[in-house]
Amino acid sequence: IGVGLIGGSIGLALMESEPSGTELVGFVRNPERGDKVLRSGAVHRVETDLLRAVHQANVVVLATPVTAVKEIMAQIGANLPSGCVVTDTASTKAKVMEWADTCLPPTVSFIGGHPMAGKELSGIEAAEPGLFRGCTYCLVPGRSAAQASIELMENLVRRIGAMPVFMAASEHDNLVAGISHLPFILSSALVTTTTRSPQWPRMSGLAATGYRDLTRLASQHPEMNRDICLTNADNIIGWIDGFTEELNRFRRLITEGSPEEIRQAFIESRQERQRWLEDHDKRD
Repeated sequence: IGVGLIGGSIGLALMESEPSGTELVGFVRNPERGDKVLRSGAVHRVETDLLRAVHQANVVVLATPVTAVKEIMAQIGANLPSGCVVTDTASTKAKVMEWADTCLPPTVSFIGGHPMAGKELSGIEAAEPGLFRGCTYCLVPGRSAAQASIELMENLVRRIGAMPVFMAASEHDNLVAGISHLPFILSSALVTTTTRSPQWPRMSGLAATGYRDLTRLASQHPEMNRDICLTNADNIIGWIDGFTEELNRFRRLITEGSPEEIRQAFIESRQERQRWLEDHDKRD
């Protein structure tokens, strides 16, 4: 349900790895989009009726913006077969887990999911089967999730090339607020700060790879970013406050610090980033 960048990439990856006999169904709201989804090869067939799409489903993947998840759960809950596994791909988890508890029947296992992969592009046109290869895929089992369902989801995540990591919803939301949500806010703020300047017409011609790289996340889907902010506000604000303090520290260094103190601040950040890159390479 939701055959865009993430849902489409999951479909393409499963097409390459799932055994014969598995049928992948994509839900689309209009037939024209259904033709495009079918041509992409991400699903075997499409449905424009939500309840028909989940009829007799073994696994249902909600790959929609997070604020659409609750409504979809409420619509499909009573029609899901006993033993069905439901998962999502939303960037926040605490609210989603609450909605699953209230909207889905106890005969269904809900396991929250969040692949730590993506692009600034959206839509089925941007989907690719290797999107999740080597990425971390967060899993948050619901309170009533059966062990067999948890193992099924772990296996599915491995099938698409990702590495499953289990954690609590509260921990997930705080961690990703720092390494995923804060970055797109900083990227967007940099764009608005510079483009609103009277000097932007001259600046824009000078902007090169550094500006492009730092502003890449500002090209993400606006509705997705809005929904993340609405469902993870406290954690995001905490990280914005922490970043503001650090930015003020750099401001003080530039206005009051010695040349060596300024240099040392950049050495420390460079070393920390290099340490992270080396650890990341080892995990890969």
